[in-house]
Amino acid sequence: MERVFSAPVWHKKLVEPDVALSLIKDGSVVAISGFNMALTPEFLIERLYKLYVKTGHPKNLFIITDTFPGSPKRGLDVIAKELYENRDTEFIRGILTPYLGWSEWLQKMVAENMIEAYTWSIGVMAYWFREVGSGRPGVLTKVGLGTFLDPRQDGGALNEKAKKARTAKVEILRVGDEEYLLYRAPKPNVALIRGTTADEMGNLTMEDEGIYGSVLNIAQATKAMPDKGLVIAQVQRIARFGSLNPKEVIVPGPLIDYVVVAPREKHWQSASIDYDPRISGRIMPPLDPSLYPPLEMGPRKVIARRVLLEMVRLIEELGRPIIVNLGVGIPSHVGQLAVEEEIADFIAITVESGPWGGVPLGGADFGVSIGPYAIIPMPDQFTLYEGGIIDAASLGFLQVDKKGNVNSSMLPNRIPGPGGFPVIASGAPRLYFAGEFTAGPRRVEVENGRLVIKSNGPIKKFVKEVYKIFCNAENALKNGKEVLYVTERAVFRLTEKGLELKEIAPGVDIEKDIISHMEFEPIIPKKVEIMDEIIFKEGKMNLKSRITRAIRA
Repeated sequence: MERVFSAPVWHKKLVEPDVALSLIKDGSVVAISGFNMALTPEFLIERLYKLYVKTGHPKNLFIITDTFPGSPKRGLDVIAKELYENRDTEFIRGILTPYLGWSEWLQKMVAENMIEAYTWSIGVMAYWFREVGSGRPGVLTKVGLGTFLDPRQDGGALNEKAKKARTAKVEILRVGDEEYLLYRAPKPNVALIRGTTADEMGNLTMEDEGIYGSVLNIAQATKAMPDKGLVIAQVQRIARFGSLNPKEVIVPGPLIDYVVVAPREKHWQSASIDYDPRISGRIMPPLDPSLYPPLEMGPRKVIARRVLLEMVRLIEELGRPIIVNLGVGIPSHVGQLAVEEEIADFIAITVESGPWGGVPLGGADFGVSIGPYAIIPMPDQFTLYEGGIIDAASLGFLQVDKKGNVNSSMLPNRIPGPGGFPVIASGAPRLYFAGEFTAGPRRVEVENGRLVIKSNGPIKKFVKEVYKIFCNAENALKNGKEVLYVTERAVFRLTEKGLELKEIAPGVDIEKDIISHMEFEPIIPKKVEIMDEIIFKEGKMNLKSRITRAIRA
């Protein structure tokens, strides 16, 4: 008689958290999934730290994440707060993460050199797990050339401890006549990942999650030779072996060693959302302006509208819908305005974590969308960006210098990390950087279709030299990119000679309102255009009819 094998042949994988976590050795390299709170194994992270507090082990861990597993007062941020306040440098010896912005405590630990810290772009990290899982030494890419990720600058090291240890390193390699960067770091031997349901063999599905992220790739990298590591998965529930649809299994059970069921409060879809069926794809809501909080007329709306006009112009030029990426901050409003203007069907909005379409959420909920029509794994999403498959991207900026280089987020006392910015800026054929002209306390209003500057922010954002380069203007020009810098009062474009003033807002004086608040003088052509006045008026901009005519033609 043929013998029938069942899941228990593998072993009983469902265990209490400490049973699995106690197997993690001192000095391990621990990979953790999570795009903010989406896919973050919050229960496992907290129990791992409690085990360390109780027993003193495991310690000296090197943490590698594909984005950042947490948000303010949740996930890794909670652990960082206790480590910082206790001046504890034994639990974590180092970290490699694309983003630290949701944890002021982790940023303090990095700034004070308590642990070695490194940062790469999200797309590089997502691909790094795939490459390591394939037995390759790391990621070979042009992303980061001429930026702070380049070893001729900082090589992604965030503090002196990291520059000395070089646990994660970026090297320059030549392929033919061209330079590339090789990103290398130690292979993980432990993985903490998350899904929705696991069966008795450990087969993992993700039906209630908002994204797929890099979960499969993290498991593969951990199980790759020469050190087949330990994979622990956090889930909401357990199913009988054989009851899961095999096409819905994201991580096959043999790649998972142990499964831990988390309490509901430690398994939310995002930072502020326990569960919303519109995020997991169970319900597709109609796109309606009511899905967004109302955006009042002001500088942020003016900037987002000007970016949207540029995208409409691109649709008219190409005669088809376009694929775009919208960054956090002001660029995220562009999608809201597209819904208001009833043209969202012509602009396919993608989010780094994998969603297509719908309403991307912002703040600490960034990474998930309400009503996306497609969700793909994060490494595949970044192929769109690095390969220039998308048509355009709008990203925020912190500083712009006279050459057109962009610093997206970093200052001496501010270390949020690059997020997805470097990959998107490197690959997108058209870049529309968006941000307010000055920073700090300011009063800029829109009155009667004109921009009224009542007081300027004391901090200049257009500077002689940016603090750190996140987008290299010389490389952008070399690669034939179209680059605009959009503010509420002026639009600049990148040229071979530097920044050129392209447009000014109605009511703005070039000398008084623009040049006097820059650390350099831009190129000023004989004729500077006035920004379309429709941007500064209440009501719709009548963009749907423009697009409809272009598509029909």
